[in-house]
Amino acid sequence: MAAERSYKSTPRTRKGALTSFGSRTDIGCLRDHNEDSLVVTPPLYAVADGMGGHAAGEVASEIAVRVLSEQAPAHPDGAELGRAVENANRAVIQAAHEGRGRQGMGTTMTAAMLEGERLVIAQVGDSRAYLLHQGKLQQLTRDHSLMADMIEAGQLTAEEARTHPQRSVITRALGSDVHLHPDIYEINVETGDRLLICSDGLSGMVFDDEIENTMRRIQDPQRCASQLVNEAIAAGGHDNVTVIVVDVTGYAEVRRKKLARKTKLSIALVLVLFAAIIAGAVWGTQTYLNTTAYLANDNGKVAIYRGVPGSVLGLTFSHLEKTTSVEVDQLQPGVANRLNDGIRVDDMEAAEALVKEYEDEIAQKNDNAAEGGETQDNAKDGDDKDTQGGAA
Repeated sequence: MAAERSYKSTPRTRKGALTSFGSRTDIGCLRDHNEDSLVVTPPLYAVADGMGGHAAGEVASEIAVRVLSEQAPAHPDGAELGRAVENANRAVIQAAHEGRGRQGMGTTMTAAMLEGERLVIAQVGDSRAYLLHQGKLQQLTRDHSLMADMIEAGQLTAEEARTHPQRSVITRALGSDVHLHPDIYEINVETGDRLLICSDGLSGMVFDDEIENTMRRIQDPQRCASQLVNEAIAAGGHDNVTVIVVDVTGYAEVRRKKLARKTKLSIALVLVLFAAIIAGAVWGTQTYLNTTAYLANDNGKVAIYRGVPGSVLGLTFSHLEKTTSVEVDQLQPGVANRLNDGIRVDDMEAAEALVKEYEDEIAQKNDNAAEGGETQDNAKDGDDKDTQGGAA
């Protein structure tokens, strides 16, 4: 793994959590070999910075990351991750005893597991884990180094430590103590945060505020990791430099899918309701049209239509039920004019009743006319008799 330069930044899904990451390792400007190794197998990310010289440091770091990869838990678990690091430590010690590498070889180890919005870190040595949260960079791990101890004791400042002749002395590393235990950090992160794991080839060459600026400025994690390595090299590249950048996306993809499903269900529900409303409207309209009625002029006869008169966009909403024997010209002029537009009634029964009224009205009119004619005939007969009597 020491010869590996970088991994392509590719979103990958595990248990519904989308993770985007990038990584790069480089030999630097002064070394003739790369003693750093890295693991980028979501949800596991780790950097190991080997020490002990050629054919030793790289052996220690490679053994450490191999054992870590094999024994790390499937999901973030501080105790299990810590045990995997402890087993990696024993594997490095055993390898030295067996003649693989050299006696005294060792390696740092900063291993992180990120899943959803839960982050677990197991750390030994001075490789660091940082978190960019709301645009501010904060160091999550504490260096196991002489400089860190001296800074905490107030014996020198962080600026002085960067140029101190003993700045490379670390106080804890894999391969040095069979009883070694890593520091464990369990952190709840947020969607939008960004995790950085790096060897001291970056943190020892580039100031934290410059790292923060780059991590804020470059959105793509692979480009960000490459740029951070470039900045370490531009600053002198005195050591191997390895960088892993991981974006915390939490369960954004799960939430997006849930929202999409909810949206689809909402749309389906709206469509169903709309269809129900349309169906109800059609049913109601059809029911209304089947029960309501009107009378109209059909070629001089009073006709009964089921529905309503008139049309909309060329569509009619009625049909002829029957044509009666009632002559329109026998009705009153006002009624005859209204029949040309259609006289609405509540239902077929009312239509039949109205037709019956017209029939009765016409019959009454005819009866009256007949009676009037008979009276006139009787009067004429009387006049004739009077005339005859007078003549006699």
